Amino acid sequence: MRLLAFFAVSSFAADFSGIWAGQIASTRAGIDPQEVAIQIVQTGTKISGKMYGDYASSPIIEGTISGNLITFVVKTAEQAGNEINDTRVRFTGSLQGGELELTRERESATRAGSGAGAAIRPGSKQTFKMKKL
Repeated sequence: MRLLAFFAVSSFAADFSGIWAGQIASTRAGIDPQEVAIQIVQTGTKISGKMYGDYASSPIIEGTISGNLITFVVKTAEQAGNEINDTRVRFTGSLQGGELELTRERESATRAGSGAGAAIRPGSKQTFKMKKL
């Protein structure tokens, strides 16, 4: 009976598998948008994969799908002045026609060297769209 319920839930989940590409606008004036790609591997209602930016890639963790909605976390290194911070960024979104609309929000940051908490920049929440390749 549980197996049947699993397949019933899984059959209603949208298909997010594949490679998605788009741009994330910079929060700082005069900085060009960042090209990003996300490779999503979907297994039922769980996802994994990687997010690729200009100079680095980061694994997707804590990825889930519920119907048309997707949520995942990426841990990435970000420069803040003279410091490097290990930052948790949560992505939430949904399929809108043929596009994936995502909102990213920095959840937390710690200083890479000391592990101490770091401030999260204002305006850390952004929405952007991606297309499947």
